[in-house]
This record gives sequence, C-alpha cells and structure tokens, in this order.
Amino acid sequence: MKQADILEHPAPTLLEEPPIAKPDRPWREAMLIFLRNRSAGIGLGLMLMILLATLLGPGIYGVDPYSMVWAPLSAPGEGTPLGTDYIGRDILAGVLIGGRVTLLVGASAAALTVVIGLIVGSLSGYFGGRADAILMKITEFFQVLPSLLLAMVLVTIFSPTLGTIIFAIGIVGWTQIARLTRAEFMRIRGLDYVKAARVAGARDSYLMSRVILPAALPPVIVAAALTTGSAILFEAGLSFLGLGDANRMSWGLIIGQNKNYLLDAWWTVAAPGFAIFLTVLAISLIGDGINDALNPRQRKR
Repeated sequence: MKQADILEHPAPTLLEEPPIAKPDRPWREAMLIFLRNRSAGIGLGLMLMILLATLLGPGIYGVDPYSMVWAPLSAPGEGTPLGTDYIGRDILAGVLIGGRVTLLVGASAAALTVVIGLIVGSLSGYFGGRADAILMKITEFFQVLPSLLLAMVLVTIFSPTLGTIIFAIGIVGWTQIARLTRAEFMRIRGLDYVKAARVAGARDSYLMSRVILPAALPPVIVAAALTTGSAILFEAGLSFLGLGDANRMSWGLIIGQNKNYLLDAWWTVAAPGFAIFLTVLAISLIGDGINDALNPRQRKR
C-alpha cells in the first residue's frame, strides 16, 4: 500500500468510538401509507367532523343545553330538531356540548392509561428478573379484577367528578399497554444496536428513553388509539349506571338521565348513542390505519 493511501485512509484508533447503528424509522413512508388507506381516511374525516361539531356547534346553534326550552319529552321536530329530554332540555344542544366532555374523558383516560402502562412495561421488560416478576404480579392483580366494578367503587368512594372518572378509567385499563410495552422492550433490548449502545457506555435511562422506547412506540400508539374508544364507552357505561358527573354534560350522562324513558321517548338516547357509535367507529378506523402504516409488512407491498 502506498504511503499516500495510508495517509488518506488512516486506520481507526482505540480512542475512536465505533458508529452505533440506529433503527430505521420511516415515519414519512408510514404517513403516506396511512393517507392512502381509504378506511383510515373515512375515520379521520368522521373525527374531524365530530371535533368541529363539538367545538363550533354550541356557538353556532346558540341554545343553552341546561335550560328548559320546550315541553319535556317532545318528539323531534316539535320545536327542536332532535326533541327534548325528560325535563325539556334541547337534545341537540346537549349532544353538541356533551361531546367536549366525552372526548376529553376519552383522551385523558387513554393518556393516563398509556403513561402507567409505559412506565410499568418498560421497567419490567428492560430490567427483567425480580423487578419483572413483581411488576407482572401487580399487572395480573389488576387484570383479573372486574374493570367496571373497580371503576364503580373508585368513583363512588371519591365522588363522581370528571377527574375521578378519568382516574378510575385510567387505573383499570393500563394492563394491556403494560404487557405490550414489556414484550417490545424484551425483544428490542437484545438487538445489536442496543447492545452496542450499552457497550459504548450509555446509561439505562438513556437506553430506555432514547434508544428502545422510540422503536417500541408503534404498537403502543395503535393500542392507545383503540384505548381512547374504550374509554369513551367506559364513561358512557358509568354514566348509564348513574355514576357520571351531573354538573358536566356528556353523551353518557344524557343516556343515563333518560334511560327510564327509552321506550316512550327513544330520541332522548338515540342521538347521544349514535354520536358515541360514530366516534368509536372513527377511532377504530384510524387505529386500523395506523396499524397498517406502522406494520413493516405493509410497507413492503
């Protein structure tokens, strides 16, 4: 070898750190796959319509959802587009304003579920051993408890406020996220680029938050989207049983307050029930689209 070639391509020294390969994160390609998914587009369009209706609808409609505006249990068209409830409140006004609380509960409870699940699952999957055994025993304990019964007990003990409902739904729904996160951390921690980062001197906190977590997020994001729909249904179930926040109008509260008049005045529960159906459907379609976009096998097609 010539001296010029040696000077141009010097041999690596022991002081130089070898480059650490990072996992490929084709978020741009995943976004394009999501946007090309027709079902995901329908779900996204539905969700945008629901958000616009709940955010702008009350101001445009201009009817107080808490005031008696017509005779109780009036049918749709008799002074109000969707009829009135058992005390004469406008159903449409209640559905428009109630969507804000329902969506807030769903998003907040799902966020709490994801935070708890990520913490438990990441610690369990990364450290393993005794920590894994203890955390999984706690997870199994919450998993075998009746979710609705536990939520009812928590809401009853701490009073049925919006914060309590969000807390109760988050506490009973984190086990699936935890198990999924644990499985992903256990799989990823044995990959070559993680081992290389550990050999290079990376701390556990750095490996967990900056190296493993980004690669473990895709299935967690899908599960989080579906958890939002489950939280909305959970809030509706609690309100149906009379455990909703009576001071905050929501779709579940409208159904719960008018359940005794279902046979005589079906419209009092039809509108909020249909709104819940559309919202959960939109979230499910969006979740399926995210799953297809983040699935490596879909990107190879």
